[in-house]
This record gives sequence, structure tokens and C-alpha cells, in this order.
Amino acid sequence: MKVIASLFLSAFATVAIAQDRDWSAAQQPFTIYGSTHYVGTAGISAILVTSPQGHILVDGTTAKGAEVVAANIRTLGYKLKDVKYILSSHSHEDHAGGVSALQKLTGATVLAGTANVETMRTGVSPKIDPQFGSLSNFAGSAKVRGVTDGEVIKLGTLAVTAHSTPGHTAGGTSWSWQSCEAEKCKNVVFVDSVTAVSADSYRFTDHPEVVAQLRSSFATIEGLKCDVAIAAHPEVNDLWGRQQRSANEGSAAYVDTNGCKTIVEAGRKRLETRLVSEGK
Repeated sequence: MKVIASLFLSAFATVAIAQDRDWSAAQQPFTIYGSTHYVGTAGISAILVTSPQGHILVDGTTAKGAEVVAANIRTLGYKLKDVKYILSSHSHEDHAGGVSALQKLTGATVLAGTANVETMRTGVSPKIDPQFGSLSNFAGSAKVRGVTDGEVIKLGTLAVTAHSTPGHTAGGTSWSWQSCEAEKCKNVVFVDSVTAVSADSYRFTDHPEVVAQLRSSFATIEGLKCDVAIAAHPEVNDLWGRQQRSANEGSAAYVDTNGCKTIVEAGRKRLETRLVSEGK
């Protein structure tokens, strides 16, 4: 039994290490549509939205991934000092761990859902987080400002709208904007995580307010104008498959008016499965 347990723990550790490596691993940057570019790692999305007047970065990936994001921005020919805002989807290490380093490199202001501001400043998640107790702390950022639902962040020709999508975290935020190629403009949505993930001891059935938040977030995302959907975890909406198809299809590979709904369907299925399992 000890040998079996040892092998199990070893296998578990190997999987965890591989996952962490994927989340922080280098990934060549690429353009998704118009002024929207992927600058994240092999496992975590980070998006650069560009304009002649300055740029907006959505998420910073992991602490180790920050250098990947910075290098990718440079590879695309943009200057770090021209990044004026860093927008946060949610305050977990895999998406926010690199924000502090990127904020220092760019001088940008960090914007996050109001309920996540304190975590972005301290790097410590609150007890109300479903994953509390299983989360890694991360470096906090100095210049953090809260945003409210429907608030529009303007920078030159860019206008990015914040959409409150709590549940995965209390201040979870999805972001939408338009990107254009010639005169063809598309509605782009960066969809925050809407998955029912928690620490082992947490029961969603004991927290109906969090279940209600997730269901409200599903409805919010489904109601958005969404031509191009980008998930916080790129595989959720098959970003890598789309990237492969773009070799033949160009940016049309990323256009899918059902993309936001696909992400929501996965989140809704996971939540309902979890609630059923807790009721057994």
C-alpha cells in the first residue's frame, strides 16, 4: 500500500508540475483580429489591444509567465512603456501572478473588479474565495483601481467595457471591445473564468449566493455581442485549434458568434454536475 501511495503521489506531483510549466511556458505571440493580439503563455491567455495612442493589456499570466508576456509584446514590435492599462479578469495567481512585474515594467495602472482590488494589491485571496486554502499567494501591485459593471476604459481610439462576472471570484470581470480589419469590425470578448472550482472542503450547495453569481454571470456573457471569444484559459474555446486553422483561413478562424455561449455551456455543465454530486 505504501508503494502504491508513493506512486500515486509521485504521479500527482508530476501532473501538477507539468500543468504549472504549461501555464508559464513560452508561446509565440500572434494576431487574433485587427488590433487584438495574443501575448500570453502556452496555457494562460493574455491579450494586447493596441492603438497609436497606447495599448491595453488584459491579464498577466503567472509570475514566471510575466517575462513571456513582456517578450511577446516586444516581439510584436510594441514598447512596454506604451502599455497604459493592465486589466484583470480575476485575482488568482495563474492570471494575476505576473501583473505586478508587468506593472513595474510598463508603469501601467491596473484595473480590476472592485471586489478583487484588495487581493490584487496584496496577492492574498480572501476567505470567501471558493478556492481559499488551496491558492498560492502572488506579488501585489501598487497602482490598482476598481472598476464597476459597464464602466468603459478609454485610451485613444480604444474603448474597453468591463462586465461584472463574479462567482469564480467575487470581483471577476470579463472585458469587451471592438477590433477592426479595414472596415470590418468585430466584437471581441475576453471571457473570465466561470467555472465552479473550489478547495476540497468547500461546498457550493452551502453558498447559494455564489451559485447565484455564477448563474448571473452565465446570463451576462450570453447576452454580450460576441464575434470573437477569448477564454482566460485558451483551450476552453479551442484557441490553439483556431490558430492552426488561421494558417489557411486567416482571422476568420477566430470568428465564432457562438464562442461566448460555448464557454458558458462548459461552465454551466460543470456547475450543475458539481451541485448534483454534492447532493449525493
